[in-house]
This record gives sequence, structure tokens and C-alpha cells, in this order.
Amino acid sequence: MDSHDRSPHSEERLFPINAECCELSVACSRSDYSASRISRAVEDADAHLLNLNVTSETLPSGEVIIDLRVSHRNAGAVSRSLDRYGYPTVAIRSGYDTMQQEMAERIGELMAHIEV
Repeated sequence: MDSHDRSPHSEERLFPINAECCELSVACSRSDYSASRISRAVEDADAHLLNLNVTSETLPSGEVIIDLRVSHRNAGAVSRSLDRYGYPTVAIRSGYDTMQQEMAERIGELMAHIEV
């Protein structure tokens, strides 16, 4: 299938697969939304903003959810920077963070086994 056969709104076109990135969802009120501030927060974490999509999803508090894709495998630094700018992270999708958590669990299991 070539690029002309894909829908302009398909997920693979809007969020192309890239192993060297992570995805975050942040919340903000409509009046506080600023793409340039979000971009600045991402860049302060030494990452580049690759995608920014304002979703139709809202929290019970009325805040809108914004999906981001950034050029950084570790979402922690980006999340902390976004939080400092007033954009709390509500979800992170990152293979690096999952792998890091899994390795910590395995190390814990090994240490428990060694102490036996």
C-alpha cells in the first residue's frame, strides 16, 4: 500500500512508528493550552516534539487531553519538564520505561534469590 492509499487521519500516518521516541498524554484547561509552551517544555528536556494532537477526550474536571510524541526514549525527564510548565502527565507509553521497570523487577528477584 502506498502513501496515497492511507487515510489522512490514520494512526500510522499521524504517529509513525519510531523506536527512538515515547508518547505522553498531558492534561490542561482549554484556556491554558499553548503549543509553543508545550514545545518549550519538551525542548527543555533535550527532546524534540514530533507530534502534538489535541484529543476529544476530557477529564471530569473539564481538562482536555493532549497526546504528544517526543524524540526521547525515556519519558521521565520530559514528563517532569511538562509538569513544571503546568501540563501534568496523565499517561506514558514508552518501551524504554517498561524495559527499565522490568529490569528492576528482575534484579530484585535475583537479589532475593542470592540472599537465600
